[in-house]
Amino acid sequence: MPDMHAPIKLGADIWNQYTDWPAFKAAHLRAEELGYESLWTMDHIYPPNKPSDGPIFEAFSVMSAIAEVTSRSTISVMVASNTYRNPAMLTKIVTTIDHISGGRAILGVGAGWAEHEHEGFGFEFGSSPGERLRWLKEALPVMRGMLDGRQPSSSGPHYQIKNAYNVPPPVQERMPLLIGGAGPKVTLRLVAEYADMCNIGGSPGNVAAKDAILIGHCEDIGRDEKTIERSIDVGVPTIRDSRAQAFRDKDAIFAAQEGETWKNQPTGTPEDVFEWLARYVEIGYRHLVFYWPAPYDEETMVRMANEVRPKLEAMVA
Repeated sequence: MPDMHAPIKLGADIWNQYTDWPAFKAAHLRAEELGYESLWTMDHIYPPNKPSDGPIFEAFSVMSAIAEVTSRSTISVMVASNTYRNPAMLTKIVTTIDHISGGRAILGVGAGWAEHEHEGFGFEFGSSPGERLRWLKEALPVMRGMLDGRQPSSSGPHYQIKNAYNVPPPVQERMPLLIGGAGPKVTLRLVAEYADMCNIGGSPGNVAAKDAILIGHCEDIGRDEKTIERSIDVGVPTIRDSRAQAFRDKDAIFAAQEGETWKNQPTGTPEDVFEWLARYVEIGYRHLVFYWPAPYDEETMVRMANEVRPKLEAMVA
């Protein structure tokens, strides 16, 4: 089981699509002011919601700037597509952000999935999800080695890297490496072998089942599974005084994103949203990461911190 004594953490994954820089920066600053422990954005080249030709910022460029204007929250991308950047270069980029932030960066990575983005920008997509996972498996020893002060090499088949060194090293003694995804055979095995953190999504029952598989992989290699911090994507929250108003306002937010409203999201009164989130806290998932599409819903951000969080903290006190 995850560490059942871990404190509640709130994460704000603030979308970098259909927004502008002043609003994006202001949302991160507000989240940190309210005590959100982690700040994120997504690594997409085109908006993943339709239409895909809408506006979006490059993830690491904007998070470098966010690292400079914030001071307490961790900084990361949820998660970097391994296919967009050579793993040595990705490690160098995130190490640089660690210095800009004063030691608050997390290297988050996944196998990648958005075929139209790869096609549009000329990135190799591979023949299957399995092939992209093989590339990730090849990349992770390079990332972990560089973060740990070694000079790793890779002789392929996908990457040709020779004694890649990372100077200056991260500010943190051990920069966290997060792997996103929950494929039972490959991804969760890679989490057990390389990651300090993992991020999973889905219903509480699905998350609990995947967590049991992760624990099994850890047992197989002799790793203490409690050394892996779990986080959970819990969707786009909307908190209002009434359920009806919450659902109306959620529809308006997604309309501004020019996409369809997501179903089965934490929506309603503070008590409704608390009950939704409590299901994850009960199975040991304490780092709750929320999506914030533009126009950023400050009311929900405030009420999550001030009204819902104390109830969640009372569960683990």
